[in-house]
Amino acid sequence: MKKRSKNSPGKGYRKGIPLTELFHMFPNDSAAEKWFEKWRWFYEPVCPRCSSEQVSIRKNRKPMPYHCKSCRRYFSVRTGTPMEASNISLQKWAIGIFLYTTSLKGVSSMKLHRDLDIGQSAAWFMLHRLREVFSGCADVFSGTVEVDETYMGGLEGNKRKDKKLNAGRGGAGKSIVAGIKNRETNQVKAKVVENTRQKTLHGFIVDNVEEGSTVNTDDFKSYRNLAYYNHGFVKHSVGEYVDEQIHINGMESFWSMLKRSHKGTYHKMSKKHLNRYVNEFVLRHNIREMDTIDQMEAIVAGMAGRRIMYKDLVSGEDGRMN
Repeated sequence: MKKRSKNSPGKGYRKGIPLTELFHMFPNDSAAEKWFEKWRWFYEPVCPRCSSEQVSIRKNRKPMPYHCKSCRRYFSVRTGTPMEASNISLQKWAIGIFLYTTSLKGVSSMKLHRDLDIGQSAAWFMLHRLREVFSGCADVFSGTVEVDETYMGGLEGNKRKDKKLNAGRGGAGKSIVAGIKNRETNQVKAKVVENTRQKTLHGFIVDNVEEGSTVNTDDFKSYRNLAYYNHGFVKHSVGEYVDEQIHINGMESFWSMLKRSHKGTYHKMSKKHLNRYVNEFVLRHNIREMDTIDQMEAIVAGMAGRRIMYKDLVSGEDGRMN
C-alpha cells in the first residue's frame, strides 16, 4: 500500500493493512503463532513464570510447545497473557486484534462474533481482554496540559420508569470521567472518578502532572486554587472557549470520540466496565499515529501479565455483557 504524505486528509499518511494482505499474513494458526512469539519474545521463548531462558521445545508440542528446565513447567505464547485458557484460535486472535485497532469508534461484540465466527459472549470476553492490555500509564505529564471532566450515561428522560433516579438534572445518576491531554506529546490519560469535588480533581492532576507545568481548564469551581501549577482557564460559563493559547479543545475532542462510540457502537457502557472502555479509547488515541501493524505489535508486546478471568468480569450485580 502506498503511504501518503502528512498533508493527506484523515491521517491518511499512516500505513494500513489491506484485508488481502491480512489473510496472507495469517493464513493459519501456525503463522499466527510465529507472529505472536516474535512480538512477545523476539523469537526466543522465555518462561513467563520464572523468566528463565533455559527452555526446551517439545517435538509433538503437547500439552504445550515449551518446557522450562528451571521451574519444570510447560507453557506457550498464550501463557500469562489475556489469551491464556482461550479456546479461540491464534489466527482469530490476530484478526481480532486487527479489527480492534482499526475500528476508530470501537468494534461491538456482535460484529466481532459475526466476523470471527465465534460466540457473542466469547467475542465480548475477547474485547475486554484486549482492553486489559493497557490498563494504565505510569508516565507523568509535563509542559502544557489540558484537563477536563465529562459525564457518561443515559438521559433520565429515555429511561424506563422503574430505572429513573428522579435525582435532578444534569449529571444525576451518571458516571464521571476525568481526563488530561499533554499538548506537546498529544498523549491522553483518563479514568472514572467518584465525584467532581476539588479534592478529587486536584488529586487527579497532582498524580499525573509534574509541578510547574501549565494546566488549562474551564472555569469550573473545583479547578480553582491549583497550587504549584501555572493555571489558565477559559470561561465556558459565559461562552468563552479560546483565550489565545488557553483552551481545552483537545480534551473535548477526545470526549467527543468516546461518546460517539457509546452512542453508535456500544449503545451501553455499564458502570462496572466503564473504566475499561475509557482505557480502550485512551490506548486508541495514544497509538493513533502508528501504522496499523505497529499498533497490533504494541498490543501483543503489552500482553504479558495482563490475564483477566471471565468470572471477574461477570461477577456482581452490574456485570452484564455490555
